[in-house]
Amino acid sequence: MGDLFLVRHGETEWSLSGQHTSWTDLPLTDRGREQARGLAPLLTSHRIGAVFVSPMKRARQTAELASLTGARVDADLAEWDYGAYEGVTTQEIHRTRPDWFLFTDGVAPGPPEHPGEGPEDVGARADRILAKAHAALGDTEGCVVLVAHGHFLRVLTARYLGLPASAGALFQLATGTVCRLGTEHGRPVLAAWNVRPSS
Repeated sequence: MGDLFLVRHGETEWSLSGQHTSWTDLPLTDRGREQARGLAPLLTSHRIGAVFVSPMKRARQTAELASLTGARVDADLAEWDYGAYEGVTTQEIHRTRPDWFLFTDGVAPGPPEHPGEGPEDVGARADRILAKAHAALGDTEGCVVLVAHGHFLRVLTARYLGLPASAGALFQLATGTVCRLGTEHGRPVLAAWNVRPSS
């Protein structure tokens, strides 16, 4: 059975400024597009059986520029719903909540259509995606690629390794990078992390 490749989308204006970005549908910056194009050799050198992508523009652009074809859009790959913290930086949140930490505290409630998520909510979505990815790995030859967002992919990695969603805090993830989740002796392992194209 193949491995699971995780792709964090390329840079956006808000990933550059540190603003929390979930449903705000920003495009990639010029550098973000360069990052995405640079990922193609890291991915297309492997046999890819299935590709799943977040519905957000920044993820879909990354998949396209990285030469990933036939991607299936899946809403479960969306970024953590930041609720009232959408567009707000951690530094700004710490002015009123100095001890706030996303992976344990979740977010303040937002508007009705974006109430925000706690770690367990994001973990439940990650579990659903992992079930779909495992099914795809069983149905096809090759690897499965997930193109999504930083905080979500960190939680998904924790869940893949059998850790609580809050353990996503342990896995720093840069824009425009590839990670690889595999197995060793039948057990889940982190095979590669934050891999960037060769310069």
